[in-house]
Amino acid sequence: MGHRITKFNTNLKNIFVQWFPALILIFTLLVIWEISCNLADVPKWLLPVPTDIVVELYEHWNLLLRHSFVTLYEILIGFSFSIVSGILIGGFIVYSKTLEKALYPIIISSQTIPIIAIAPILLVWFGYGLLPKILVVGLIAFFPIAVNTIDGLKSIDDDLVNMMKTLGANKSQIFRKIQIPNSLPYIFTGLRIGMAASVIGAVISEWVGSSEGLGYLMIRSKPQFLTERVFAAIFLLSIIGFFLFLLVNYCERKIVYWKSPSE
Repeated sequence: MGHRITKFNTNLKNIFVQWFPALILIFTLLVIWEISCNLADVPKWLLPVPTDIVVELYEHWNLLLRHSFVTLYEILIGFSFSIVSGILIGGFIVYSKTLEKALYPIIISSQTIPIIAIAPILLVWFGYGLLPKILVVGLIAFFPIAVNTIDGLKSIDDDLVNMMKTLGANKSQIFRKIQIPNSLPYIFTGLRIGMAASVIGAVISEWVGSSEGLGYLMIRSKPQFLTERVFAAIFLLSIIGFFLFLLVNYCERKIVYWKSPSE
């Protein structure tokens, strides 16, 4: 028990040391923001100072928390969908030249279509429920996961594969022992990018058509000139994205345990 507590304290200290410069920079920028707006007498509806945002978070925490959970739920479901579809389709493309020729150009060209143009179409097709929001999140996070999966599975050293074949390994053994471990760092890179993109996707879907969520709250607050509430929602979105990013990093350290921290 004592060893676990010591290890936890050490990890907490390492995290604090790692993020200390960023915290100092953020604090400095917030102080400059506060002082500049007060000296220039900037109207609250145009640009609220950080203390106004803190007051908004404190006074309406129940409202903001309820909408935060809605957005978080959409992100987690949509991101899970993108993980499954991205890894499966990426694997199929690598192991089938026919599928690669058929699907890969479509995947690449699909990224030229703005997601904000697709969201209204999904609302027309599927209504204002949860499904179109999940699809928007999944679509925007799918691309980096699929592409990094493909790159990871294609990055295998041919000499290593030939050596495994010489030793009598079949395709299943090569896949489990060589290709999966080698591709995992690539996949987790795609997951980190996809996680950040999924937050954007959730907000876009709520902007286009929703009755709850932080994106909806931002759109509803804008015409009422509740700018401090918009900034409070942005702050909560940043917190959600930050902690989900840390969660992906934590999973990578546990799963890709052989990877050096310096890499």
